[in-house]
Amino acid sequence: MHFIRFLLVVPFFVFLLLPEPGSGEEPAKRLKAGIIGLDTSHVTAFTKYLNDPAAKGPAANVKIVAAFPGGSPDVPASRDRVAGYTKELREKYGVEIVDSIEALLPKVDVILLESVDGRPHLEQVKPVLKARKPVFIDKPVAGSLADAVQIYLLAKEANVPCFSSSSLRFSPGVFALRNDPQVGRVLGCDVYGPCSLEEHHPDLFWYGIHGVEMLFTVMGTGCESVVRVQTKDSDLVTGIWQGGRVGTFRGIRKGASGYGGTAFGEKAIVRFGKYAGYEPLLVEICRFFQSGKPPVSAEETLEIFAFMEAADESKRQGGKPVTLESVMAKVR
Repeated sequence: MHFIRFLLVVPFFVFLLLPEPGSGEEPAKRLKAGIIGLDTSHVTAFTKYLNDPAAKGPAANVKIVAAFPGGSPDVPASRDRVAGYTKELREKYGVEIVDSIEALLPKVDVILLESVDGRPHLEQVKPVLKARKPVFIDKPVAGSLADAVQIYLLAKEANVPCFSSSSLRFSPGVFALRNDPQVGRVLGCDVYGPCSLEEHHPDLFWYGIHGVEMLFTVMGTGCESVVRVQTKDSDLVTGIWQGGRVGTFRGIRKGASGYGGTAFGEKAIVRFGKYAGYEPLLVEICRFFQSGKPPVSAEETLEIFAFMEAADESKRQGGKPVTLESVMAKVR
């Protein structure tokens, strides 16, 4: 999209637009990984997988050795979980716990920024980029669209590889749909998923991002405008892509839930959404740490966040269409 290319210059995307995940051989060097933020179940799940002595493939080349707890006192989902996850990492997995990001960085080669609250991500990632440590930033990449843009600009300036992604992107049957010859060009897509809210974040940033990321994984970039309808128990966000393609996200806050969707292709209609856990994402993170090549471009991630910000603006305007270019213009 022109407005994002205007903001993040083309050479940056040449650096970040990379081959399909899964290509190339895995280097043998084992990397020491550090975690920032011990307030999400991701940290124990990731550590269990990566530090397994029987780990194979890309996971055998990355081990979590140290962590900084962090935590946000005004977010119960963060504040109430730090102590428990910190204790588990230290006592069950032998991870060294340090008292600052600055103390963490000399001990590791790569960083997993896991703080469940997106608001501190910008300040937390600054010393990481200054130290030139490749970094995976868990969802949401930031607590605002402006901060997300700033993170990628700083990474470009420092020439440090980084990426962010929901684990749903790499679930079987989701990533492959964009280029599936049996489906053909995707003309539209409807996705559904949980959409709980958190008062300090734009509505979809907190949990709706999982479903929105699935939508963009299938549709690709090129969304131009968004319309949102919200009730207490649900959201329905409709995006119009270039060429008149239509993609929707239904956010669920009541009743039966789960992840899934339907892709409408030139040759077939396909239902998808079986969740495969964290392993597919972790494989891509490990490949990224070894290669320095992000599997998701900055352009696509920023368009996802512009989509979610435009959805919030549409809500504020009573459901009127809002262009992604208009919300990006506010952060230039």
